[in-house]
Amino acid sequence: MKKFGAKDQVAYALGDTGGSFVNLYVDSYFMVFCTYVLKISPFFMGNLFLISRLWDAVNDPMMGSLPDRFKIGKSGDRFKPYIRIFMIPLAVSGVLCFTDVSSFSSVWKHIWVCFAYIMYGMCYTGTSMPYGSLASVISVDSVERTKLSRARSVGGMIVGIALAVVPQFIWFTNSDGVQEPVPEGFFMLAVVFGICCVLSYSGLLAGTTERVKYETGTSGYSYKRVLAGVFKNRPLIGAMVATIGSLISITGNSQFGSFMWKEYYNQPQMVTYVTLLTMPVMLLLFPVVPPLVKKFGKRNTILVPAVIGFGVSLFLFLVPIANPWLFFVLNILATFGNSMFTMLVWALVTDCLDYQEYVTGERADGSVYSIFTFARKLGSTIASTVASYALGWIGYNSQITTQTAEVSNRIRMLYTAIPLVTSILMIIGLGLIFNLKKEESDRISAELKKRREVQ
Repeated sequence: MKKFGAKDQVAYALGDTGGSFVNLYVDSYFMVFCTYVLKISPFFMGNLFLISRLWDAVNDPMMGSLPDRFKIGKSGDRFKPYIRIFMIPLAVSGVLCFTDVSSFSSVWKHIWVCFAYIMYGMCYTGTSMPYGSLASVISVDSVERTKLSRARSVGGMIVGIALAVVPQFIWFTNSDGVQEPVPEGFFMLAVVFGICCVLSYSGLLAGTTERVKYETGTSGYSYKRVLAGVFKNRPLIGAMVATIGSLISITGNSQFGSFMWKEYYNQPQMVTYVTLLTMPVMLLLFPVVPPLVKKFGKRNTILVPAVIGFGVSLFLFLVPIANPWLFFVLNILATFGNSMFTMLVWALVTDCLDYQEYVTGERADGSVYSIFTFARKLGSTIASTVASYALGWIGYNSQITTQTAEVSNRIRMLYTAIPLVTSILMIIGLGLIFNLKKEESDRISAELKKRREVQ
């Protein structure tokens, strides 16, 4: 069997790139498209986000448990065949989300939006669940898993660079100097990103190798038994609390960012420059993270920046910043802890999967990962739903092009509250609940290796 190497890392990064081309685009601009182009109420969007995530509560465990229940295809792989099934439907669903149906009647327009978004959510689950679990069977080595986690963060960063151009295609300045949306721009980008999604997933499937083979248990698969094991998995619970905070930041910033830059600073195209300038920060962290983890461990490498971020985000919430560039720099510091968490979260998760097997004696990566991912979707739901409802609560009017100064200031307060909440949840999750130290992780990994050799 092929040894772990650079090919695995590059291919695994492509998996996150594939999902992110659709996921990040929908998360960042679907509400913008629906409110500005389709003129749909933010209250309706909040209801849609809430209901669709409640469906995810049922859908995620079902989809996540499929690889643990059934092996499909002739390759003997557990997770890759499921990615192959869902990658094209995911790309199509992204296109449907940004199809201009403003000429439809009000009823059919709302039905279309609901159908497209729920289809997207199910298809994304179909790819993201097996993709996340895939890391645990590519390698059992802690260092190699850290490299996979780091590679995954780079995959998302690549899409972040691509998303930086989005505002240049979806906004134009009219004769009165007011920014207006371009419906065709949203759709064109959805098609391009859909093609990139399929190509990236194809690279993942071609370049990764499932090296670890395992059976679910001697007494057959039982989701109830897996769930009982999760309640004994304190590190996983801590990581789930932290990841709720992380997704509040990621989804909240992406969805609310366009509103913040357009309404408070009247510069929606600045999202392009902000996104591009954020990339060098991630590139600087890329070579620094492994030495920090080796010296201080994953937990402490995330916690210290999270504490710093708490102080900076509290300042931004209390003190309005008139200069957009100064705000941008301070906001990077406010979200620094989440940047570190994003690079290391998947290495933390694979440690938690090992811990689950160590405690229960049963390996069910797809099911356990689906439970963890539900926590991520819970964070995304909170951000999406609260942001949508909050826009209505503060007086945002989707029927007008430019909001009042009072509403713009309230948007600023909501936007700056996001990293504050994120920092608190990360400190609680990793500082108070997560208790798996580096030495313990290494010992568990070695013990599990011995068990598999005996089998």
